[in-house]
Amino acid sequence: MRDTAPWLNRGLGVTSVLICEDHREVRDRLAAVLATLGGGSRVQGCGTASSEVLAHYNSRTVGLVLLGIHSGERAGLTTLRALLTAHPGANVIMFGAARDAQVIAASVALGARGFLRWDAGRPHSMGPLVRELAGSASTGVGNAPGVPAQDRSRLSEREHQVLLGMSEGKSNGEIGRELFLAEDTIKTHARRMFRKLRVGDRAEAVAHGFRCDLLS
Repeated sequence: MRDTAPWLNRGLGVTSVLICEDHREVRDRLAAVLATLGGGSRVQGCGTASSEVLAHYNSRTVGLVLLGIHSGERAGLTTLRALLTAHPGANVIMFGAARDAQVIAASVALGARGFLRWDAGRPHSMGPLVRELAGSASTGVGNAPGVPAQDRSRLSEREHQVLLGMSEGKSNGEIGRELFLAEDTIKTHARRMFRKLRVGDRAEAVAHGFRCDLLS
């Protein structure tokens, strides 16, 4: 089923948006958030099955794909892989309520431009973030603007070890036990690492790590 909504795209650099999410209510709420940015473009909607997403993408001019993982992380990643295999130049941003940093990392590693934390309780917080990410699509979402590569990679050995542990989905306590450090010490290293990478949490840090070749 297709649904549309107006969306101002002058500041986004895209002609149209395809929201791929199995729950119509989620699509409508996200479209409503995007609509608050203005009017002038079209937002299309479809489910997350690979065949459905590819059919919509092939039959229309799509500037940005928002791909949800509400129906299952594995299914979302499978669809992402199928879309980027067929269309390597597609601009895809994953969105969902994933709490596991590995999901965000896997999305970025597969080629997603970024990952949006969809909070159903505060959907309007998505608007500015979508605008920022879509506007950065041509250069790759996840790279902090204005942050030199040498600054992003200036991590201490401990900070890099903490980032690596986060990329493996480990808790602060688990990382601490592996490094024979107290959990509070791990938190201190994490805060310093976040400041250097200019990120707000572990999910963003992991995404930056993959994009800046800090993780392998």
